[in-house]
Amino acid sequence: MAKRGRYQTAVGQKQVIPGSKEENFQGQNTWAGLGDETTQADPYFYSYSHFGIHEEMIKDTVRTETYMKAIVQNPELFRGKVVLDVGCGTGILSIFASRAGAAHVYGIDAAEVALQARQIVEDNGLTEKVTIIKGKVEEVQLPVGQVDIIISEWMGYFLLYESMLESLIFARDKWLAPDGIMLPDTAKLYLVGVEDAEYKESKVDFWDSVYGVNMSMIKPLVVTEPIVDVVEAHAIATNETLVYSMDLKTVRNEETQFAAEYSLTAIKNENLHALVAWFDVEFNHGSKKFRISTGPTKRYTHWKQTVFYLHEVLPMMSGEVLKGSLAVRKNPKHNRDIDIKISYHFDGVKWSYHDALYYKLK
Repeated sequence: MAKRGRYQTAVGQKQVIPGSKEENFQGQNTWAGLGDETTQADPYFYSYSHFGIHEEMIKDTVRTETYMKAIVQNPELFRGKVVLDVGCGTGILSIFASRAGAAHVYGIDAAEVALQARQIVEDNGLTEKVTIIKGKVEEVQLPVGQVDIIISEWMGYFLLYESMLESLIFARDKWLAPDGIMLPDTAKLYLVGVEDAEYKESKVDFWDSVYGVNMSMIKPLVVTEPIVDVVEAHAIATNETLVYSMDLKTVRNEETQFAAEYSLTAIKNENLHALVAWFDVEFNHGSKKFRISTGPTKRYTHWKQTVFYLHEVLPMMSGEVLKGSLAVRKNPKHNRDIDIKISYHFDGVKWSYHDALYYKLK
């Protein structure tokens, strides 16, 4: 697995699961024992005012070229239609939609980059076809009562991080015509088990002596830090499993906080060190279908994968099964952070393992 750097996320608290295999994922009981920090200012829109993040996203060819193809290679969808681009950034998707034949495109973004997007639209001779509106989706007004198509690149790490999906759902419910379409229109979240001994050992054992200072008390917290980075395909040790799926035309905000069971079967004799999550989104409208996959066996994307380390190394024989549950909620004090609880249930030839770990993406 590639060495990981600046994409480390936050810590959770390890707790031993109750003896019963039945768990209540509704309400606060699921999160008993998980503390919340004091409220901080939301840096989300500020971060998207930096051009470096837009450069990274645009240079992600899987991301940008898939959106471009899904739009310009399906002109029958866009011809003469009114389009809304939620979180338009530099306006590149708005311009693609205009070039595909849209009657008019409205792009909304609360970050300062919206000001540059207006100039980009003008520089490309599209001021009569594309309108960029600076402001939060929940606060702006459109010059039209409804739109025919909503496009958006809303996905965050672990699919749901950053909570932009809330704004997309708001825009859909307020402006999308009854027979309108969403692009992309579906999203799916997957889990797989991986072997990652070398990096896990260096990551954990590092804290035993830091320039001669014993910091080993940090080790239990470090183990439960989810990390966003590239996972190499050869590290995969189990089959993959689908744990969450949504239809963007119908999903409700409350459905983005969920609990799901999973089952992973070892595909070889290997030590399991972590579970890895990734997502796919699909463009199923039009004559040509497209998909973005952020999985470890696919081409690189800036979303990479999200790695959740187990507290213990788990020896698995080929055919043995790890079962458990994945629960996801928004952090009560920090709306754009995500609390994640993963339970583990395993009874194998060499080892039995029953545990539950809390993680936080922030």
